[in-house]
Amino acid sequence: MATGRVIMRAALITGYQRPLELVTVADPELPKDGIIMKVRATGVCRSDWHTWMGHYGDQIALPMIPGHEMAGDVLEVGPDVTGISPGDRVTVPFGLACGRCHTCLDGNHQSCATQVQPSTDFNGSFAEMIALPRANINVVKLPDEVGYAEAASLGCRFITAFRGVVEQASVRPGDWLAVHGCGGVGLSAVMIAASMGVNVIAIDIDDATLAMATGIGAVATINAAHSSDVPDEIIHLTGGGAHASMDALGSTVTCRNSILCLRAMGRHVQVGLMKERHEHPEIPMGVVVSREIDIRGSRGMSPKNYPTIFNMIRSGVVAPKTLIDRELSLEEGADLLTRMDQFPGTGVAVITSF
Repeated sequence: MATGRVIMRAALITGYQRPLELVTVADPELPKDGIIMKVRATGVCRSDWHTWMGHYGDQIALPMIPGHEMAGDVLEVGPDVTGISPGDRVTVPFGLACGRCHTCLDGNHQSCATQVQPSTDFNGSFAEMIALPRANINVVKLPDEVGYAEAASLGCRFITAFRGVVEQASVRPGDWLAVHGCGGVGLSAVMIAASMGVNVIAIDIDDATLAMATGIGAVATINAAHSSDVPDEIIHLTGGGAHASMDALGSTVTCRNSILCLRAMGRHVQVGLMKERHEHPEIPMGVVVSREIDIRGSRGMSPKNYPTIFNMIRSGVVAPKTLIDRELSLEEGADLLTRMDQFPGTGVAVITSF
């Protein structure tokens, strides 16, 4: 079913580590169980940089439109969709769950074994429109208080940080949480944990980023580029080690530091993707055993938890929009994606002009 136009603008990955192409492509086809969204905002995320680099190998078929953090307006709904109408302002989590498997029925949609993801399994949101299947389970309506750019900034980094902090790190007021790597996920984790009364230590190699972390609630910061022993500094600051620690970057160094900075019975949460030479880190297993450390992964969030985040935004407890440091055109976003390994800027970049 057509949407009334025959072509749309999009940025396309046509080959690994090659500049993205700005092209016109056919409008997306409407899935029976899905929607067509007019994309109003989409985040520029390092996960798509991994795709562009070729870190997923032949798991992803090229050419592919990147983008998995999005918000926009519903243009059309498929015949199997209920409760969603054209004109609705919506977003989705980056992994679209099936809603039928045992994991989904237990409420853990983020771990659905058959989930599909824009920019990985089908064309993503670096485009004027996107077709999104499985709408009944995954499409989330936006409250008036949440703008398109802010909603897009939630889509991967903030929701991943939310579940990582609240459910996987299981921190409580007064606990110490170390956050290693303060990109979009790390800064989101700092903001969320600080809003809960947690003492947050932010670790990064950029002073401007660490200043931003302080501004959103970190009680202490460490510039890892100038530290001879990051775990030892954290143990000293916390009087014995952090209760929980998050590797929000995904490297052998940050993973190891995150584990070593914990006190007995501490919880390491791995959020940052570990790819290429970082894929098989050396785990200090002697420390894990002797301190009885819990190692947990965290990836995404179930759509059922969005109302909690929206309520926190309404009440002013968190303000994800303050983490947005750039609004870009499609051309600018396509260029930025190829430079995500350089960690340009502080905070989150969002494409709002297509």
